[in-house]
Amino acid sequence: MSRLKLFIPLMIFVVLAVFFWRGLSLDPTDMPSALIDRPMPAFSLPTVNDATRVVSEGDLKGEVTLLNVWATWCISCRVEHPYLVELAAQGVKIVGVNYKDDVQEAQKWLKNLHNPYVYSIVDADGRLGIDLGVFGAPETYVLDRQGVIRYKHVGVIDDKVWTEEIKPIVDALKKG
Repeated sequence: MSRLKLFIPLMIFVVLAVFFWRGLSLDPTDMPSALIDRPMPAFSLPTVNDATRVVSEGDLKGEVTLLNVWATWCISCRVEHPYLVELAAQGVKIVGVNYKDDVQEAQKWLKNLHNPYVYSIVDADGRLGIDLGVFGAPETYVLDRQGVIRYKHVGVIDDKVWTEEIKPIVDALKKG
């Protein structure tokens, strides 16, 4: 019996090694969302450029839409922004969510860097972000015509991400 006690540390080491090996094989950039295939969470918020215009989740229905979470304090958002302007010029419908930001700074940003958004929702307190499960900006969601979340991308959208990941999903949703 005392000899078995000598093997306990070895068994613990083997079990831990298996768990660590499994952890190393996971993709650290993969951040699944519990909202995939679920309707957009309910909200009623003003827009950046017109505080009297209040939009809700119902306004996101009708056509395939990219919902882009952004902020002026977000360095990666500044990197991503020119590509979003290009996508909007190609006819991609993009709605922004200005996340925990100063509205006046957001207005200046959109004026100076061009506005790729059909409109941008003010999420000053971050409640919509919480409901969406936002980790940080930028994050982009693909919504189908019924306002159901079909895909979530965490990080900057560039040409590679667009052509390899997001565009195929958007095209498939547009075809029905």
